Amino acid sequence: MATNTLLQRLDFQADTTGSSVAASDRRQTERFRLKIPAGGGTITHTAGDWMQFDTAESGPDMTLTVAADLNTFTLGNPLIAGVLLADVSEVQTATARYIEVDLVVAGYAAVASVANAVAAAGVALVVDNTAAGQAVAIAAADTASACGVSLGAASGNLAEVWVYKQF
Repeated sequence: MATNTLLQRLDFQADTTGSSVAASDRRQTERFRLKIPAGGGTITHTAGDWMQFDTAESGPDMTLTVAADLNTFTLGNPLIAGVLLADVSEVQTATARYIEVDLVVAGYAAVASVANAVAAAGVALVVDNTAAGQAVAIAAADTASACGVSLGAASGNLAEVWVYKQF
């Protein structure tokens, strides 16, 4: 039987003494496509919004493309992919197109949309039909598994969270 001795480094760069969200790969981000549909107007999403896999796509594109959580799952959204890292504001054009967005799919997210009712650290979170793209405390009746856990009390409907890897 093989054995390993793994060394873990807590500081991200050799010349620092502190740590960062990227230290020891404690946070994983992934790039996805976000569809900007044809039409007039502007599509906006806010950093911290919980995004879901886009089931309007077909085949494997469903897992390459994300969409905003649409507030339709009463017992928790099992399609949550992660937390949006940066604001998105895109003007719609005559034809549909895709842009790339980054999500925290596992680990620390400094800003996530979390209902103010989450008033402490250690609260398991789920995204249900309370508010689009916003996590709430998981309830016993929820059928979707937790998508993360709060690392502090929510304020202004935002909180630091630990995102659970869903895939």
